[in-house]
Amino acid sequence: MKAINNIAARLFLFLLVALALNQVPGPSARAAGPALPKLKTETQEAFDRFVKQVAARNEGELKRGTDVLWVDALPAEKRAEAYAALKQGEVRIEKLEILDNDKPLACPGGMIHHWTGVVFVPRAKLEDVLGVLEDYDKHSVYYTPDVERSKIESREGDHFRVFLRFRRHKVITVVLNTEHEVQYFHDAPGRAHSRSSAVRIAEVENAGKSDEREKAPGDDGGFMWRMETWWRMEERDSGVYVQSEVASLTRDIPMALAWMIKPFVTDIPKDSLTFTLQATRKAVEAHLRAR
Repeated sequence: MKAINNIAARLFLFLLVALALNQVPGPSARAAGPALPKLKTETQEAFDRFVKQVAARNEGELKRGTDVLWVDALPAEKRAEAYAALKQGEVRIEKLEILDNDKPLACPGGMIHHWTGVVFVPRAKLEDVLGVLEDYDKHSVYYTPDVERSKIESREGDHFRVFLRFRRHKVITVVLNTEHEVQYFHDAPGRAHSRSSAVRIAEVENAGKSDEREKAPGDDGGFMWRMETWWRMEERDSGVYVQSEVASLTRDIPMALAWMIKPFVTDIPKDSLTFTLQATRKAVEAHLRAR
């Protein structure tokens, strides 16, 4: 009986999420077609303001050269605890916010997800980490199954334009074709950072089938409209600390279902970042063993 109740609960949650994201339209929606969300100008402008503030904060921190990792800003006891956990192989994740008059920055029609995390790769050198991060042709190997296809479209020195096809699954599966402009910076011996901007995100309908097609960017299911990523790498303590900070924009959730669906949806960026950091460490360690 308990197993049946669990299955029923999961099915109910699936239907709620699918309805909230227009995957299973109700009777009235089937008659008129699902009312898909669209990326509005005010939503995009709110995210642009958010990213501008995050970029300014990053620039200031990197210029000062102190507290390079987010755990460095913790109180002494918490900081020592975090570093001990990192040395044990844990990933430390933190949810971030940009406040406007002591309130989260408003984003009408959208949700901004902002997370940072750090991992430690023992015995690695900075070049080992950069070798994995810049090897975009093999990201579909390093970051499978989240990255299904990957390719360097062009490179000029430390500037890359790359294609990544994401496959995200949590109750439902979403496939996204994305293009990114990525710039790497070498700050000092043993220290580097990068900035990645998704310049194109297109949801793929019927992925892998003969009738596969891309939906118009911004006129889709709203699973990911925008994405900005900042990486920091610091070689010390006989290894490399690798930090990734991600800000992404998705459609908002209908108010009637927000109390149930929002916690579920906001877990996805956290889980994705955790996986990315773990996969990065795993790929670097594999290269070290092979060498």
